[in-house]
Amino acid sequence: MSESGTGELQPKKVSDSITKQFHVVMHEHINGINRLFGGQLLSWIDEIAAITAKRHCGRDATTVAVDNLQFKSGAYLNDLVVLVGKVTYVGNTSLEVRVDSYVETNDGTRHPINRAYFVMVCMGDNDRPAKVPPLLIENDAEQYEWENGQKRKELREQRKREGY
Repeated sequence: MSESGTGELQPKKVSDSITKQFHVVMHEHINGINRLFGGQLLSWIDEIAAITAKRHCGRDATTVAVDNLQFKSGAYLNDLVVLVGKVTYVGNTSLEVRVDSYVETNDGTRHPINRAYFVMVCMGDNDRPAKVPPLLIENDAEQYEWENGQKRKELREQRKREGY
């Protein structure tokens, strides 16, 4: 984790922690209706969210919430599943990671099958939360993601207050 001479964490770009992972759907990944088992995809998404968060924080991170998980389409035996994780919002000790999942065809075309937002906590010494480096926003798309991340955080806090 890089710090300036003042002890402050150095900002990181979204592009600094973009993470990609590839999986071939095999027999052990298939559910009873011959599609990729949702729990398997969720496991892969959780793993890439943790890797993406670790790359941003420079420390281990753990999942504290799955804010959104939308299954858009199925994946089948021998499909190539591509997962792409990126940091979208940063708080004091937590960050939001968006993971997009695709099926990639033989010609390289990607079709979305899932989008998920995971809230991760950066872990410091003694298993206590640690500060997260700020996120350096470089374009309108990243600004839009940041603003939506703030809205999702506010909704999570409201739900918590209401007992959801």
